[in-house]
Amino acid sequence: MAMTRLEYRDVTMRFPDAAGGSVITAIRNVSFSITDGEVVSLIGPSGCGKSTLLNIGSGLAPPSEGKAFVDGEPVEGPNRHVAFMLQKDLLLPWRTILQNVMLGTEIQGKNKPASITRARELLQNFRLGEFANHYPHQLSGGMRQRAALARTLAVDPSVLLLDEPFSAVDAQTRIMLQQDLAQTLKRAGKTALLITHDLAEAVILSDRVLVMSRRPGHIVDEIKIDIGDRDDPLTRRRDSKIAAYLTQLMERLDIGHAELEEQRA
Repeated sequence: MAMTRLEYRDVTMRFPDAAGGSVITAIRNVSFSITDGEVVSLIGPSGCGKSTLLNIGSGLAPPSEGKAFVDGEPVEGPNRHVAFMLQKDLLLPWRTILQNVMLGTEIQGKNKPASITRARELLQNFRLGEFANHYPHQLSGGMRQRAALARTLAVDPSVLLLDEPFSAVDAQTRIMLQQDLAQTLKRAGKTALLITHDLAEAVILSDRVLVMSRRPGHIVDEIKIDIGDRDDPLTRRRDSKIAAYLTQLMERLDIGHAELEEQRA
């Protein structure tokens, strides 16, 4: 039986409104788990709490109720078993690409020669080996995102949390980055939770897709993806079954909205 890497148990998150008055419930009673080596995408309307779940899983924000667990241990704060990649690359402009990739391992105090070797291997895997001594402003947006992904993997996390990591690049670059990510996750056997608004991206990169309702967000469906190898997004994208998955996801998003309206009535 595969080990559970990331788990949410009855997680609810509330925030005060901007005026500090009434309380807004962002997510309510969310429970799901992700096993070792699995990639799961989380989709739902804007504001339904997807990023909030990643913040909770990374230890950046404690939930109002419930618990998140990584490798069976409760998440009490940021820890070295989880790596978080955001929409922007957030590379430090005064550091070379190699130095940026090594940032996390430096913070963790890992052996420097070993960290350099690991960083160079990752840059080579992401076709950035010849740019190790360049600075971020000398790279294209897609190259910077690949460097950011290398930095995320350099600390060898148990779980990767990916918050729309390709939303800031053009369509052609996005397809290339999807290929890079899929092959890297499969090769390294990494576990990942991915947020995306791109339904096709969710299907081609994932083993499962979880659909959330409008706020307060909760899981309204789980869809298992069975269209060939996950490490080959281009082949998955051409599969004849992808249209049916996209239709199913769009229908479930509408159902999630309808369910919430019924609750409010």
